[in-house]
Formats: sequence, C-alpha cells, structure tokens
Amino acid sequence: MTDRYGDTRPASPETLGGAAAPEPTLAEDLLLLLFQPDSGLRSGSGTIAGEGTLFYVLAGAVLADLGLGDHVRTGTGRLGSTTVAAVVDNPPTDHLLRASWEYVADKPRGVQTVLAAMGPTLREPLLDRLIERGDLRRSTRKTLGLFETSVLEEGDSGRRAGLLGAVRAVLVDGVAPSPRVAALAALLYGSGTLPQFDRDIPWTSRVIARAEELKDGNWGAEATAKAVVRTITAVIVSSVVVAAAALPRG
Repeated sequence: MTDRYGDTRPASPETLGGAAAPEPTLAEDLLLLLFQPDSGLRSGSGTIAGEGTLFYVLAGAVLADLGLGDHVRTGTGRLGSTTVAAVVDNPPTDHLLRASWEYVADKPRGVQTVLAAMGPTLREPLLDRLIERGDLRRSTRKTLGLFETSVLEEGDSGRRAGLLGAVRAVLVDGVAPSPRVAALAALLYGSGTLPQFDRDIPWTSRVIARAEELKDGNWGAEATAKAVVRTITAVIVSSVVVAAAALPRG
C-alpha cells in the first residue's frame, strides 16, 4: 500500500453521511462522556471537558478500539519506544477506525506519532455521529439578542447516562468490568478530567487507586482472555497520560 499521508497524518475519517449508523466506537463513547450537559452559561447547554488535550485522548480511544478488535498490535522501536502496527489481515469495517488503521498499515509507527497525527481529525466527525444518533443536539442561540452562537445539548437517547453508570459501577462499586468499559474508564482517567465528574464519580483515593489499576491493565478475572488487549490498551493509555500532561489543560 502506498503511504497516502506523507508520514505525517492520516486521512480524515468519513462521517455517517446519512448511511445506517454503525455501532458506536470507543471514541464516540468517550466524547459523549466528556460532554458536560449543564456546564454552559445557559441551563441545558454544555461543553466538552478537557478540550485542550482532547485530540490526544480521542486518538487514544481509537487505538484502544483497534486493539480491542485485534486490528493492531504493539511492538518496540529501535530506541526502545513503543510502536503500533496494523494486523494486515484484519482491517476494521468502521470508516473512522479504518482511516487510522491504514495510517499504520504500511509500517509500524511510534505511539506518540500516531496520537499526534490522528487526533486533530477526530473531534468533528465524532460529534457528527453523536448528533446523528440523537445522543447530542446542536442548535443556535442568540447572545445579547444579536449574535447567533452554536451550542451543544444532550439528546434524548439516554446513552450518556448508561455509559456514566457503567463507569461508575466499575470505579465506585467495584464491579468487574468488560474489556470495553475497562478501556473507557482508563481513558477517562488518562484524560485528566475525572475530577470533573465528582458529583457522579466521587474523586476519592479509592477511585483513584482503581483507575490506576485499570490504566495499568489490571482489569480483573472477567477480562483474562483479553490479556494481549489489556497490554495494548495499557501502553496506549500511558502514552495518552504522558502526552496530555505536557499540554495546557482546557
């Protein structure tokens, strides 16, 4: 395959474009969780937590999703850095995941390189998917009676509440996670935004300790068959944490 991206960034992922919506990706779930419904200046509007580090975190979610689907594997570069390579006979069917898989299909690339290349293309197509599903709504409001401003509002699907409940059950109640929920919780913690969820997920030493376990790939007995995937996700989340720590918080 010819490198279409000039070794710098992948192609922009395709949006739904009116086609039947595929199953939500991990990045969609993470972005939906990061949406804070009542954080706007007006009741009922919201913002997305962690905008300053968002592109790294969403790219980490895409890589984690590719790992959960056995579409990528990790390796070690010449200088000991962690690399990501495509499993060439197992491409994903989802267009968004496929764009990122193709970026590492020609040759292994460093995790930090992949995160930086993939991230900037992800926010808008992911938002478009969430809006088409009805998880979020985009509308306009006038400020000062003159200027129209685009705002995001929570939709009627109820899916955000379900995701938040699943993550809370793992971090607060000690429920054994599925691999997907474990990765979602680890990425949420890696994003640095978990303290903003204190009303629903108390920011306690116990929660922090559990989140650290998930970040390190200690997912519990239910996920023992996914040992390789846990390792991949732990590497990716750790890389997201390192990258995000170097950026100003949004």
